[in-house]
Amino acid sequence: MSAPQRPLGGVAAGLALVLLAVLVGVVAERGADAAPAPTVAVAATGHTTTVQVTAKGMRFHPDRITVPAGDRLVIELTNTDNRRHDLVLATGPRTAAVAGGATVTLDAGVIGGEVAAWCSLPGHKQAGMTLTITTAAASHDHEAAVDGAFDPMAEPAAGFAARDAAAPVAPTGRVHRLELRVREVVGDVAPGVNQTLWTFNGTVPGPVLRGRVGDTFEITLRNDGGVDHGVDFHAGALSPDGPMRPIEPGESLVYRFTATKAGIWMYHCSTMPMLYHIGNGMYGAVIIDPPELAPVDREYVLVQSELYLGAHGATGDLAKMRAERPDAVVFNGYVAQYAHRPLAARAGDRVRVWVLDAGPSRDSAFHIVGTQFDTVYREGRYELRPDDPGGAQVLDLAPAAGGFVEAVFPAAGRYPFVSHAMVDAERGARGVFEVR
Repeated sequence: MSAPQRPLGGVAAGLALVLLAVLVGVVAERGADAAPAPTVAVAATGHTTTVQVTAKGMRFHPDRITVPAGDRLVIELTNTDNRRHDLVLATGPRTAAVAGGATVTLDAGVIGGEVAAWCSLPGHKQAGMTLTITTAAASHDHEAAVDGAFDPMAEPAAGFAARDAAAPVAPTGRVHRLELRVREVVGDVAPGVNQTLWTFNGTVPGPVLRGRVGDTFEITLRNDGGVDHGVDFHAGALSPDGPMRPIEPGESLVYRFTATKAGIWMYHCSTMPMLYHIGNGMYGAVIIDPPELAPVDREYVLVQSELYLGAHGATGDLAKMRAERPDAVVFNGYVAQYAHRPLAARAGDRVRVWVLDAGPSRDSAFHIVGTQFDTVYREGRYELRPDDPGGAQVLDLAPAAGGFVEAVFPAAGRYPFVSHAMVDAERGARGVFEVR
C-alpha cells in the first residue's frame, strides 16, 4: 500500500509556496482569456472532451480522468459539499474557490500526458482531494498503482450491507452453549480492498455473546483454519493452561466459564503472536449485563479495531502491526461502514451504545457529535447516571477495555460518531446516527 501523503514541512513547505506563487503569476500573465498551454508537445486533435467532476466528501469523483492524447479537456466541477473547494492543475489552470452547490467550468488545455490536480484549500490535498488526468495511451502504465489503492473516504457499492450493530437480546436461560469455528475467509474491509481474515464463525468481529452475572458459558472451539489457534474469554476467571491452549487444524476443545462480573468483555485468539492473530480479525465481545440494567429504546454494539493491510487478498502485515502503523481504524470490521449505512434512532429515543476497544494497539475515544452522554459505564462501574448534574462527552478506552454510554437525541438530524483521536476518525473510525 502506498504511504499516505503528509503535509510538507520546513524548507519543503516554503519551496512549495514559492512554486505555487510562480504558477499563479504565470496564469495571471496569460490573462483570463488566454488558452492554457498543452501539457507536453503533442499534436492537437481539434476535439474537446468535456468531463463532469463532483467534489463530495473531501474527494473528487471521479478522481481519475482519461482523455485521448491531443484533446482539449474541459472540466465541469460541481461542489456538493457544504464547504468551499477549488481545483488546481499542476500545469497552471485553476478555478476560484467554489461554494457548496455551485458549478464552474475549467479549461484544462490540450492534454498530452499525465497531469496532477488537487484542491488547494488548507489540508484538503493532504486529506485526499487529488485528481489525475492522463491520456488513453498513458493510462495503462498506472493500472498497477491504482489497483488496491486504499481510500478511507471511498463509498462502497450500492449493494453494500453494513454489519448489524444492534445488540443481541439477553437470553433467558442460565447456561449458554455456542460453537466457535475458526475460519480463514477472504473478505472486504473497505471499498475495493479485501484481505484474508482469520475469524471466529466467519465474521470480524466474531459473534457478540450476552448473558447475566452468574450465567455459565460453554464454548466449543473448532479449528477449521490452516494454523494453530486458541481463544481467551476475558469474561471468565480460570487458569489459562488448558482452555486457552492452542489447538492444531482439525482439533477442538471445550472452554467453560461462569460470568461473575458485569461489563463488556473481549475475547480473542490466545495463540502467539497474539498481535498477529488479533490484528487479522480474531476478536469479539461478551456483554454481561449489570444487575437491574434499565431498558432503552435502542441498543448498539461497536467494536473498535485496527487494520494493518497486507497485499490485496493476503493476511495483514505483521511488520506494520509491530511498528504501530495502522492503515485504518474501524468499527465492527469495516472502514466507515456506518457513515454510508447510518444507525437508526428517533428524536427522544434513549440510545445505549456498548463500545469495546479490541485494539490490538490503539486507544478509543468514543464521541457522538451533537449530543451529550448522561450515562457512562466503564470497566464494570457507573461513572455517570442521568440524575447526576454533570455530563460526559467521551468514553475513553484502552485496548481490551469496554463500557457503554447513553444519550437522548434532542431532534431529528444526522449525528456523526467518531473516535475523537482525529487521525483515527479520518482513518475510518466514524459513522452516523440518522435520527428521524
